[in-house]
Amino acid sequence: MLQSSTLKFLKDLKKNNNKPWFDANRKRYEEAKADFANFIQQVIDTHSKKDKTISSLKAKDCLFRINRDVRFSKDKSPYKTNFGASINKGGRKAMNSAGYYFHMEPGQIFVGGGIYQPMPPELNKLRQEVDYCYDEFKKIIGAKKFKAVYKDLDKSKEFSLTRVPKGYIADNAAADYLKLKSFIAFTTLSDKDVTSKNILKKTTGAFEALQPLINFLNRAIGG
Repeated sequence: MLQSSTLKFLKDLKKNNNKPWFDANRKRYEEAKADFANFIQQVIDTHSKKDKTISSLKAKDCLFRINRDVRFSKDKSPYKTNFGASINKGGRKAMNSAGYYFHMEPGQIFVGGGIYQPMPPELNKLRQEVDYCYDEFKKIIGAKKFKAVYKDLDKSKEFSLTRVPKGYIADNAAADYLKLKSFIAFTTLSDKDVTSKNILKKTTGAFEALQPLINFLNRAIGG
């Protein structure tokens, strides 16, 4: 379980997103970061018994930095108000491979994964695999465990084209998925969930439900 003090730090950071406050509260940050890292390591150690591709990972390989890159942003707030971890066989720096993700931000906590905005060559491979192996793909996202946790992939406008991509007919049975620009699925958790004793079980259960999709996506791109 995660400590309530970790959530409290993130709440306070959102209200005081500036360097003087952060420097004055650096010890709280280090304690919160260590708490989150410890939890992510527990997730890795537990789920790697089912997914051997993440067995060599350490939490430090998966955690994102708290500092924001503000060079091209109108929002100059120096710090993120969340802790995030990409549990991918290549760690957080892995490009063009599918993996798991945990996002912890008070009031906006979610768990899941997939592959986010792959480059065009990989995206083409993913669409081709969905088209060629649609029966298999449909079985994966229609599985009882997957539907119970995620219901479906995220088909929001942010992650979808308005029309099927060039090379596919409009009435293709897989049309809704061929339109996707990201292949991701997430489920939300409450603040109360992450400080409960069941959070490790909830998280690894969500990852277990997602694993067949992760395997399918990585196979498609040769990962």
